[in-house]
Amino acid sequence: MLQLRDNYEIRDLGNLELLARQIVEGFIIGLHKSPFHGFSVEFAEHRLYNQGESTKNIDWKVFARTDKMFTKKFEEETNLRCQIVLDASSTMYFPYDPNKNAEQKYQNKLYFSAISAASMMYLCKKQRDAFGLTIFDNEIRFNSNCKSSTTHYYLMLSNLQKLIDQPELNRTTNTAEALHQIAENIHRRSLVMIFSDMFENKEKADDLFEALQHLKYNKHEVVLFHVVDKDKEIDFDYDNRPYIFVDMETGEKVKLHPNQVKAEYQKQIAAYKNELQLKCLQYKIDFVEVDINDGYKNILQTYLVKREKMNV
Repeated sequence: MLQLRDNYEIRDLGNLELLARQIVEGFIIGLHKSPFHGFSVEFAEHRLYNQGESTKNIDWKVFARTDKMFTKKFEEETNLRCQIVLDASSTMYFPYDPNKNAEQKYQNKLYFSAISAASMMYLCKKQRDAFGLTIFDNEIRFNSNCKSSTTHYYLMLSNLQKLIDQPELNRTTNTAEALHQIAENIHRRSLVMIFSDMFENKEKADDLFEALQHLKYNKHEVVLFHVVDKDKEIDFDYDNRPYIFVDMETGEKVKLHPNQVKAEYQKQIAAYKNELQLKCLQYKIDFVEVDINDGYKNILQTYLVKREKMNV
């Protein structure tokens, strides 16, 4: 059993659909009003009632006037298209230890992002919004168009479950190239929600910022969830003893005492994050720092706010 910070519990770590439903329904309970109010159903036409069909859509007012049974045919309108983009490079599996017990084994950035994506898709499906999924590392590994069907939802869950169950180490990332491809492939205005730690080589930073700008150039609403383990990756909070640090993308190892590098590390990571935030502000991209040790409420709330903005 895993205890979350949003005051509800998850009991089955292996069932992605169940987890997503629990998270969303738990989130909804805390709202003053249900978010499931945005989709619309438009009347399309009347057609003659056929014997044996359900009577729920019969227009009884027409029957009273004409003494003939007609059913009302409706068309559902999709309010929004949400493309969920998930970084599956090896650094997203941090903290990683295959020898940990079940609860601790799943407490990494990839798992947090996959659950967030699944919850977002469940909420989209409830809202009749179309959703798609893109998974990338050094290239795009999976990409789907936006749909709102239940079959599509389960297909997306299966791809997320594979990422959780089959971690791959020593897999690099090329976030800039992936985002450029995504910008080119999404042809209709969409809400693009990116889950990534954004850990790129320093020399690739300009390419990354150009890719983010490319998404905005194509008129998409973009939210960047900067997924981190704040305690270890930002605050660099380690015990006062030597450690062996392993580069999860290259396998390179270095033995050092955290206190020897902590000040310089914090300085550089703060400078990079500040530059990333400034670029997002410049391009009108929502930057949301997400600590995997916190709950999912902020992510779902962000989706609802952006959804309402796009449907005004």
